[in-house]
This record gives sequence, C-alpha cells and structure tokens, in this order.
Amino acid sequence: MIELIHLSKRFGELVAVRDLNLTVARGEFFALLGPNAAGKTTTIKLIAGLVKPSAGAARVAGWDVQTQPLEARRRLAYVPDVPFLYDKLTPWEFLRFSGQLFLMEEDRLQAAARQLVARFNLEPFLAKAIEGLSQGTRQRVAIAAALLHAPEVFVLDEPMVGLDPHHARVLKDLLKERSRQGMTVFISTHQLSVAEELADRIGIMHQGRLIALGTREQLRQRSGATGALEQTFLSLTAQEANLHAERAPAA
Repeated sequence: MIELIHLSKRFGELVAVRDLNLTVARGEFFALLGPNAAGKTTTIKLIAGLVKPSAGAARVAGWDVQTQPLEARRRLAYVPDVPFLYDKLTPWEFLRFSGQLFLMEEDRLQAAARQLVARFNLEPFLAKAIEGLSQGTRQRVAIAAALLHAPEVFVLDEPMVGLDPHHARVLKDLLKERSRQGMTVFISTHQLSVAEELADRIGIMHQGRLIALGTREQLRQRSGATGALEQTFLSLTAQEANLHAERAPAA
C-alpha cells in the first residue's frame, strides 16, 4: 500500500532523505522512529505528496503520488503533528466539509461522522468555533475528519501530541482496529512506547537513511540490546552515529 523507491529529498546542500526503499503492506501498522532531524517528517510529506522528491518515487495503493496525485490522495489520509483546521468553522462543519471533499454521499457521511464524534467524545464541542478549542480537542477533530472517508492508508506525524491519556488510548485502539480491518497505518513518533505496543514493524531513520527495519524482536536481536525498545533504539542509533563519525573525512 506504500512503496518508496530510491526516494531522496535535498534542500540545498542538506540531504533530508537519502535513497529510501520501503514497502508497507495492506493492513500493516508501521512506525517510523528516529532522532530529531532524521528525515521522518520529510518522508511523511513525500508520501502525502506535499513535497516533491529530488529523486525516486512514492506510491500509495499503486498510484504515484506525484504523477497520479488525485488517485493516490483518494485512498490516503494524512494528519501532521500540527494539523491545519479552518478556525471559523465548527467541528461539525469541518467534518462535513472534509467528507464532501471526498464526494461522500450524505447518508454515509452523517453515519461515519456521528460514529467518530461519539468515539472521540466530541459532542460537547460540535457547535463551537474551532478557534476556541484546546490543542487536544483540535487534534481529535483532525483525526476524526481524516478517518471519515475510511482511507486505505492513514499517515500520521506524532499523532499523540496534545492528547490526554484517555483519548490517546482511544486513538491507539481505533488505529489497531482499523489496521486489522485492512487499513495501512504509517506513523512517525518519538513515543517509543507507542511503537512498541502497536507496530507490526518498525523502521529507524538516522541522518536521512533507513538504518534498521524489522519487528521489535528482529531489531532487538540486531542491536544486541535486551529489554525495552528504548534500549534497542539507543543502541542502533549510537552504532550508526559511530559509523558516520568513522566515515567522515578528517579535518
């Protein structure tokens, strides 16, 4: 459902993503980890079609994100770490607007919206302007709107930002349910516990490269670390940092 083929992105002299190859299957829950400036958000923007690659290609459900953008985006939902919402609308108006963008029939739109409103406890806020809502409530509105058209691929950047523990649990449960039903979930997160609990496979980026890929147990074996994913992550990124230092030319 997601194919990244020799994908690279440069910003001037900075190579944010370097020759990335990755395939994520239908119904897979995939978590992308990495330190700050590793290239995670750029990778997600390349998948969503918000950034044009310098080389390579990104495909969603078989459709090239750059050359067949409408077909790719019909099957995709994307929620950034700071979601954009129309502040003057109410959550209910924003949900209906989002559904109409995907040409949802009114009956289906209404049914899906009410189900998601109930799931994310949004009823008390439906008639209030979005500009007056808290960060966590705005995040719940954005996630509900993204799920409205039942996307085949759901891409989220730091999805738990701003969510209280209750609604973080609601989101975790819902994402796992949808992935079991066939929706591909691709998340970037600094919360290693989220990846450890939910992900079928985990990728670790460092300085634009995908340095490790596999299940939790496969990564643990590769790193030589024992215990929680945090130890695995720290070990693998430290190993890569040491290799990078060895490859760097002497001053």
